[in-house]
Amino acid sequence: MRLRTKPVPPFDFHLSATIFAGGDLQIRTYENGTYWQVLRAQNKLILITISSTGTVDNPELSVELQSNEEISNNDGKLIDEIIRSLFNLTFDLTAFYEEVKNDPILSKLTQRFRGLKSPTTPTAFEALVDSIIEQQISLNVAHSIERTVIKTFGDVLTLDGHLYYAFPTPYQLARATVGQLRNCGLSLRKAEYIHDISKSIVGGELNLESFKTHAHVEEIIKELCKIRGIGVWTAELTMLRGMNKLEVLPADDLGLRRHISYYYCNDRKISSEEARRIAEGWGKWKGLAGFYLIIAARLGVEV
Repeated sequence: MRLRTKPVPPFDFHLSATIFAGGDLQIRTYENGTYWQVLRAQNKLILITISSTGTVDNPELSVELQSNEEISNNDGKLIDEIIRSLFNLTFDLTAFYEEVKNDPILSKLTQRFRGLKSPTTPTAFEALVDSIIEQQISLNVAHSIERTVIKTFGDVLTLDGHLYYAFPTPYQLARATVGQLRNCGLSLRKAEYIHDISKSIVGGELNLESFKTHAHVEEIIKELCKIRGIGVWTAELTMLRGMNKLEVLPADDLGLRRHISYYYCNDRKISSEEARRIAEGWGKWKGLAGFYLIIAARLGVEV
């Protein structure tokens, strides 16, 4: 099955997908203008392959769907909804660009990266698990552990002799033992956190996805921080990555602070409080502005 999706302009697919470049070929990556990942339409595994067939001002995406099972029209609609959320295709960047037009750094970056939209994980659960894994370790090590968790516990889709892995569900991680999770490289505490959260979701005591519709971010942070293993940094990162709460700035993140410092403070070491003060000028788009700085640093852009 092939879908045609028209994002709200401006939208630059290449810029928006470049954060995934260099990813695992069996999980998710962006390469030579094409993005692919296994998604779930209810319980059906579907490999999506996305490429751009439009322009920044008249964007259009071509999406190929492949599965070992028959793909229904309803499956196509579900996948289209996930993709729209995955790349925030319905989001209009105009208000953000207007908000930061007087910021000397971001005004230049928004021109340089016009059409860049921040991605969102298919589920808040995925963002939370990744955020827990990334607590207090390097991103390279964290990404290695994340890949191991996915390939150990996630479902496998085989197409034309190639294996593709889907992110594990709460049920799959709840069914695993703490010892099995530790074998993926997780510390005892992180293994316990992920196991307990997965069991809470399966048992109906925790509904992470419901937070996506909550309007007040401070309330979401308060509720998430009641969960063992979740502090403010983990909550904010989860909200930004998995709930599309673009007003949230995880200022305790050392990497993000480093990028803010590089572009705003002559590369000197800054505190999370100072980073938040700088971000006040970005209005309700703090997290999105931070993403622009991350991409700028990743691409080596000077302003």
